[in-house]
Amino acid sequence: MTPVNESLSPFIELVSLRLIPLLQQKDEGESALEEIAPEQVSKAAETVMGSLEKIWSNFLSHTPYIIAAFMVLIVTWIAVFVLRRIGARFFQRATSRKSLQDLFARLLTIATWLIGLLFTAMVLFPELTPARVLGAVGLFSVAIGFAFKDIFENFFAGILILWNFPFEEGDVIQCEGILGRVEAVEVRNTMIRKVTGELVVVPNLFLFKNPCEILTDRIKRRVSIIVGVAYHEDVSRSVEVIEKAVETCKTVRQDDPIQVFPHGFGDSSIDIEITWWTGSIPLAIRESTGEVVTAVKKALNEAGIEIPFPYRTLTFKEPLTLHQEDEGIA
Repeated sequence: MTPVNESLSPFIELVSLRLIPLLQQKDEGESALEEIAPEQVSKAAETVMGSLEKIWSNFLSHTPYIIAAFMVLIVTWIAVFVLRRIGARFFQRATSRKSLQDLFARLLTIATWLIGLLFTAMVLFPELTPARVLGAVGLFSVAIGFAFKDIFENFFAGILILWNFPFEEGDVIQCEGILGRVEAVEVRNTMIRKVTGELVVVPNLFLFKNPCEILTDRIKRRVSIIVGVAYHEDVSRSVEVIEKAVETCKTVRQDDPIQVFPHGFGDSSIDIEITWWTGSIPLAIRESTGEVVTAVKKALNEAGIEIPFPYRTLTFKEPLTLHQEDEGIA
C-alpha cells in the first residue's frame, strides 16, 4: 500500500462505517445531518487534515527524487543533441545514402531517449530495479508486437529497403502498376509521386514482397518503336534511310548502338524495329520518342518511301462483271 493510501485509510473508514449509515437514516421531521455528533465532525476534519499533511510530507520527502529525475531528463536531452551531431558525421562517412543516414539518426535518438526514460523511472521510483523494468518491458513488447503486427512488419521492411534495396529518394520505380518518383522512404511507408501528379503512400512490406522495377537505376535506357513500309518498297533502302534519320536526333545517345532491323510481316506493311538509347527518366523517353518518330516520318517522305494505311486485297475466284450506269446530263 502506498503512503497516500495509508494516510487516507482512517478517513475512508470513518466515512464508510459511521457517516454513510447515519446519512441513510431518514426519520420523519429530522435531517440525517443533525444526528452527526460534533465530536464525529471534528474527528473527520482532523483525519482529513492529517491525511493532507501526510501527503505533503511524502511529497517533500520525494522532492530529491523528483529533482534527480528531472536532471536525468535534462542530461538525456543533451546526450541526444550531442549524439545526433556525432552520429551525423559518422553516418555520412559510413554511407552516402541520405535516407539511410536519417534512419540511423532516428534510431539513435529513439534508443537514447528509451535509456534516459528508463533511468528516470528508476531514479523517481527507487523500488524499481533493472530486472523488474526489463521484465515489464519484455511483456509489454510481446503484447505490442501482437497488437501491431502489420506496423512492425512494415517497419522492418522499411529498414531492409533502406539497407539493401538500390533505390532511394529521386528514383523512378514501378511496382504492381504503381509508376512514379520516390519522394521519401520512411521506416513504415514509401511516398511515391506518380507521373500524373498523385502522391501514393505505399506500405514498405508491399514493395518488399513484390517485384519492383527501378527505371532510373542507370542514366540511360533503351527504347524501341515499330514503323511499317509498303511491301513494294526496298527494305534495305528503307532501313538505311531510317538509320540515318535516327542518327540526326539530339536526344539519341550517339555513343550507344542504334539498331534498325526488319521485324516481321504485318497486315499491310513490312514492320521495321528501331531501337536506340536515351535518358532514363519518363520525360526524356517521351521527348526522344517524339523526336525519332518525327525524324523518321520526314526522312521516309523525302525518300519517297510509303508508310501504308491498313488496306485489304480482295480476290475473286471467278471473273467479276462490272456494270456502269450512264448518268444523265442536265
